[in-house]
Amino acid sequence: MLVYILGGFLGSGKTTLLMKIASMYIGMGKTVTILVNEMGEIGVDGATIKSEGYNAVELPNGCICCSLSGTLQSSVRNIKKDYNPDVMLVEPTGLALPHKVKDLIHTSMIDPEVMEIIGIIDCLRFDLFLEKREAFFKMQIKYSDTILLNKIDAVTPEESNRVMSWVLNEFHGPPVYAVSGKTGEGLDKALQGLKR
Repeated sequence: MLVYILGGFLGSGKTTLLMKIASMYIGMGKTVTILVNEMGEIGVDGATIKSEGYNAVELPNGCICCSLSGTLQSSVRNIKKDYNPDVMLVEPTGLALPHKVKDLIHTSMIDPEVMEIIGIIDCLRFDLFLEKREAFFKMQIKYSDTILLNKIDAVTPEESNRVMSWVLNEFHGPPVYAVSGKTGEGLDKALQGLKR
């Protein structure tokens, strides 16, 4: 079972990109289960994902790397036991640290070698995040295996190039792709780079 953990601030486009990744794998004949975590009691993202026909498990009303850590671990074990999908996509809240989620999933008997963190950066609100929450923003992206600069359709090429330069200077190692979850621009190349 491959596990992808999508990290990024609220509104960065995690749900849209998650459904694109799910569609890619389903198109390859793979089974996919999606685990969605939201802070509120009502799971908006989970409802959206289910309405699109995807198999989704919701963990509402808390954060899976904090108050719901035990629930996350038992949910991962149950998904493996009950569904045993080829791919599990995990969408934590926008306040979660993806590397902590990865550590918790690892303790659920999932090999880190089959897990990948996809860090999603919102190009449209990049300056705002950097100004208001720079330390947390960097920590959220720091351990990513792949970084997606999302919403390039909503900014100028100069702005997306500036974000790309900052990311390449700040995070050495992971591949970085400029994409638009809305239009699909750049997604084919980015998704080809994921673990298979």
